[in-house]
Amino acid sequence: MASDLAELEREIAYRFIDQAPLLQALTHPSFEHEQAGGGNYQRLEFLGDAVLGMVLAEMLFRRFPDSNEGVLSRLRSQIADQDTLAGIARSFGLGRFVRLGRGEEQGAGRNKDSILADVLEALIAAVYLDGGLKESRRLIQRLFVAILESRGARLRFNDAKSELQELLSARRLPSPVYRLTGESGPPHDRLFIFQVLVDDAVVGEGEGRSKKIAQQAAATQALTAFSAPANASP
Repeated sequence: MASDLAELEREIAYRFIDQAPLLQALTHPSFEHEQAGGGNYQRLEFLGDAVLGMVLAEMLFRRFPDSNEGVLSRLRSQIADQDTLAGIARSFGLGRFVRLGRGEEQGAGRNKDSILADVLEALIAAVYLDGGLKESRRLIQRLFVAILESRGARLRFNDAKSELQELLSARRLPSPVYRLTGESGPPHDRLFIFQVLVDDAVVGEGEGRSKKIAQQAAATQALTAFSAPANASP
């Protein structure tokens, strides 16, 4: 196992001072159960999710200074979803280092998206506990830079209004209509409020210091509503 851990350290370009959190990050609950204790990755996964979210928020905030909160939040959710995390884990063979119980081993647990995503978050937490925020940030930047560039390129050319238009077209729904519902403030510092309607129904609302920003915010809220399970068929 020591040689396996050393190989993983080479893969992530980080050498642990204490390998205990690393070993825990690689331990599935089924393995812990069979070995009668020792800890598993679930608590580390909780911490890693928080660290990942914070670092991604910082990266997006700096990289896209003109994007509003809604756009950045959606982009962060897309980058940190299970499919993306599992894909990143596969890119450096994380699955082969995971310690599984016999049942999960026989059930191809090493290739399950849910397990790979959880272990990657736990690994981020292990690096955070062992090396601090600086090292965990460096790891996240290294692992996520390619996907961030890919999604970022799409963001540059495809704003929330365009994305909403494409979604509605794909669902054979009418084009969105943006309606100004309020404005306030002095001429040099106006605040605009817009609603976006689809088939005469309000599906989003947003505000901003320009009409364009307010419309983008409304479109972003509409995209969130359309992607929610309860509104899969608005």
